[in-house]
Amino acid sequence: MSTTTSPEPADHPAGSAAPVAPASPSTPAAGLSAAALTGKRRIAFVTWTDAARLPGLLALLRSLALTNQTVCEDFLVLHDELPDDAAARIATFHPRAELRCTGAESAARRASYAKASGDAAGPEAFGVLEAFRVRDYDTVIVLDTAQVARGPLDRLLTLCRGLAAAPYRDDGDGPGTDVLVVQREYLTDAFCARLDAVALEGAYPQERAAAGVLARALDDGFVPLDTRGVFEPAAGQDRHGASGQRADGEGDIALDEDSDAAFRAAFMALSGAAHHDLLVHFGTPHTARTGDVGCARRVAAAHVAAGEYQDAVDLLGSVRIPVDDAWPHEVYGQALMSVSRDAEARAHLRLATASPNWAPPAFARLAQIAWVRGEDSAARELALAGLDADPTHRPSRQMLLRTAAGDGPVGQVGAGEAEPADPREQLAHVAFYMPQQGNAGDKVLPEAVRLTFGPDAGPRRWHSLHAHRLFDPAALERVNARRGLVIGGGGLFLPDTMPNGNSAWQWNVPDDLLRRIDVPIAVYAVGFNVFDGQSYRHERFRSALRLLAEKAAFFGLRNHGSIAQVRRLLPPELHGKVRFQPCPTTVTRHLVPGWTDPERRDETILLNAAYDRAGLRFGHDYGHFLAELASSVRALDKLAEVRCVAHTVEDERIAYDLRREHGVSLPVVPMYDFDSDGIRAAYARTKLVIGMRGHAGMVPFGCGTPIISLISHPKMAYFLADIERPEWGVSVHDRDLSAHLTERATALLTDHAAAVADVHERQDALWRVTQDNAEALRALGF
Repeated sequence: MSTTTSPEPADHPAGSAAPVAPASPSTPAAGLSAAALTGKRRIAFVTWTDAARLPGLLALLRSLALTNQTVCEDFLVLHDELPDDAAARIATFHPRAELRCTGAESAARRASYAKASGDAAGPEAFGVLEAFRVRDYDTVIVLDTAQVARGPLDRLLTLCRGLAAAPYRDDGDGPGTDVLVVQREYLTDAFCARLDAVALEGAYPQERAAAGVLARALDDGFVPLDTRGVFEPAAGQDRHGASGQRADGEGDIALDEDSDAAFRAAFMALSGAAHHDLLVHFGTPHTARTGDVGCARRVAAAHVAAGEYQDAVDLLGSVRIPVDDAWPHEVYGQALMSVSRDAEARAHLRLATASPNWAPPAFARLAQIAWVRGEDSAARELALAGLDADPTHRPSRQMLLRTAAGDGPVGQVGAGEAEPADPREQLAHVAFYMPQQGNAGDKVLPEAVRLTFGPDAGPRRWHSLHAHRLFDPAALERVNARRGLVIGGGGLFLPDTMPNGNSAWQWNVPDDLLRRIDVPIAVYAVGFNVFDGQSYRHERFRSALRLLAEKAAFFGLRNHGSIAQVRRLLPPELHGKVRFQPCPTTVTRHLVPGWTDPERRDETILLNAAYDRAGLRFGHDYGHFLAELASSVRALDKLAEVRCVAHTVEDERIAYDLRREHGVSLPVVPMYDFDSDGIRAAYARTKLVIGMRGHAGMVPFGCGTPIISLISHPKMAYFLADIERPEWGVSVHDRDLSAHLTERATALLTDHAAAVADVHERQDALWRVTQDNAEALRALGF
């Protein structure tokens, strides 16, 4: 059977002979944005301005950057008309500012408001009400330009209910419009009609203008917001006056390059963490102007953290780094190794090892480069050097363990494999073989993939190649000596776990060697695992993906969301090759030899939370999530014992935070220390799993256990859509998370037998797809 069928539309399965999925790829999850799938709040600051208020706006933006350097949300500037250079001036102080002209209709509306008030205030006094016509955000924080920021904005950013306003006067007499936090339920045509009616009727305290209209429209039903110490009137202005020309007590805003340079220098002189976008926006021109190495290092580190490795290389390559300045060399070395410029990376990392502070991470990265290149003895020596510099350095210890494991992890498939008598009887297998104390969900993946090709998952039939190790000519020779190559499973389409410049995804394979593979290739149950807020910007990935799709005889992705994302990156003639192959962990009961369902289950609920890329997962809502989860755990603990199940060491944080912040104590199950059998057994015995990681949902589901997903990544919604059970997911941003989670978990526990039967039925549909694909793969020689 050939999979190179005629192309079909991107929202249909690949080819008429392809297996029928349990849910169509046109399911809503496949086409929705990442934010819509995760429920992550879209937040924007909003202000209304005109030419007279522009200096005040610039002062406000400047003060926000200098007092809240970790905050950078979209900033909408509403206006009727501004000077030609306004956009450039505003962009100087904010990298995510967007000018939106409200148009003639807005101007006419505000003129009618002023007329109805008897011209007690001019049309511009009602400009702030235009913020209620914003429709593409969940929360807007409305700021008047006659004030400057003096303190942290955390309280404003974490609010997710009601309409909050700083009182018009300090005694709490009705809402003002200096600072508003407006949620989506007020950003509606219905509420705008209410504002129109009040304003045109004129029956409000007219000296308060927009504040008076808002108070009457709300009937004083607002959340009082104390902004003392957070904002204060700009110098020379009263609380409700027009915006002035002064930024603060430091003097006039000078609209020239020298003033801009001084501002950037002031921002870069701030200590502590800073938002990636602000660091890049202000630090890049400051570095170009001054050649400051410390500034270049900070900005490059921000690029690296965001997966912008080439940008980091370019920036640090533009400055002269002193030989004895270890920190910039360490960051430069990390950036260079991330684009596979290993010789240069080694040189800079060696310089970094001269510093006691930076020797441990530098040695660990040198060990990683050596391991990636197959130099295991050198990698071991370098890992030991890292531990000698710091015996507690975990990355060095992990590299030491990895050098003892070969291509596969200790105790897992691929470990200590001996060559069989006839390699032509083997399949080569590219996978992410998880090391000891690695992610528990990824430990079971290589074996699960192999079991879909037959009951023998060991070295007699399989030859392991770690995805992160450089695919060199020797590896090519070994693969071409086998009868086929399987790539998967796991979220290998991810830019930042182990970056490389050869493919820009997790398999470190140069194009020329991929072209020279002459055995059939099966891409099997791979996931497109980009987070909400991440993207594959690099053309290297797009071209590498196209080559892979061209070479593959079988190209199966583990959910329809991944199919939609990958098809967007491929030319139309390759869309038909991309088909649905569920993650094999979801059909564990059908794969593991001798599997028997448990006769009885423990009265437990296993709770998993994930903390990798926490900013992308939680945004500003972690405190809300933690409080809601604590409430739900208290309720559910009356039905079954709730335990924290940690897929990684970092996952234990949920137990610490719940106890520290809310007095909720949970026993911890260290699943990162379990082998595959132990992981499956633990998930098969429990009654319910509430998980945030993808495989904290898919693995227990595959063991026949009911699940609820805490959605902080699109892949969770993709899987639930594929099994036609979106109600088994709750967003970590859900304003009523506790109520929804408790209700759904209680329902699954109350009629547990029916819930298990439902899981089995959903699983059977995935198994039919897997069996049909297995038949196609056998026809291809696998």
